Amino acid sequence: MKTEGDIAAIRYNLGSRIKVLREGQNLSQYTFARMTELDRTYIIGVEKGRRNISIDNLCKISLGLGISLSELCDGIDDPASIASRLKLMEDTPPEER
Repeated sequence: MKTEGDIAAIRYNLGSRIKVLREGQNLSQYTFARMTELDRTYIIGVEKGRRNISIDNLCKISLGLGISLSELCDGIDDPASIASRLKLMEDTPPEER
């Protein structure tokens, strides 16, 4: 069973993955927000792992990136990824996350 910390780590991993994929397509947050019909500040919150993203918005993001939901979420919850993110979260002050 996942703990609260594990869930937060998965949320951060998902946000990081979205950011990497978006940047890999040379999309600014502004352009991506317009493509997905989401607010730019929402995209920022998602990418920083601060937003608990809904399935509707997750679908908009995957469509905007041109990938499937399973591809978008690939690897975000594997144990090594969670452990790595938890360590990073411990070492980073909350205001910098």
